[in-house]
Amino acid sequence: MSADQRGSSASTDAPAPARTEPLSAAALINETVHSHVSRLQRGYREDHPQSVATVARIRRGAGKPAGEIPDLWGLIGAEALYVRGWREEDAERAESAVHMAVTLWALHQQGHHTADMHIKDGPGLGKAVRRLMPDAAIDEPIRKRFVRAGTATSIDALATRLRELVVLMRRDDIAMDYGKLASQLYVWQRPGGRAEVHRAWGRSFHSHGPVKPEEDAP
Repeated sequence: MSADQRGSSASTDAPAPARTEPLSAAALINETVHSHVSRLQRGYREDHPQSVATVARIRRGAGKPAGEIPDLWGLIGAEALYVRGWREEDAERAESAVHMAVTLWALHQQGHHTADMHIKDGPGLGKAVRRLMPDAAIDEPIRKRFVRAGTATSIDALATRLRELVVLMRRDDIAMDYGKLASQLYVWQRPGGRAEVHRAWGRSFHSHGPVKPEEDAP
């Protein structure tokens, strides 16, 4: 075999480079919110005037429909979504999900200059709500607020009911993963997605067990 033939054979037998698969829509929304909120959160905690002012403006959109407040155009971070081609209805769902998550985070972060209220891979919505309650008991008024969020029949009603829960989490310094919430809000709006999200919220709620006293911890 000639050198040229050996080279040709080697190049033919070499493994093909691994392909990078595009992110799913929900994963892209999760990463978009995480990246945008993390940057704003860092600036807010470091008391950068522009970040503090931006978070205050974004906070005004909590519980309100996407696009209702023109002053928020360009502040929510949804521009990063458009690396992907979307059908019109999915683009609207994605924008709504990002708007809801980012504005709720801004409300949640208010007044917290020493702690992050968004934590990647942190508690989901259900677990964060459960942390509002005593370890060994169910707080019925809080449980009813959570159930009301689960029975919302429109995205606008859901935004209002989640806002009520976020205010309680802010009071008790309970953080959550807003990227995960955004991806769930997107799925919630898709056909058949509501039941899937409700199951995830229920599992998250029930996964929070009583906290052991420090001396009993392994």
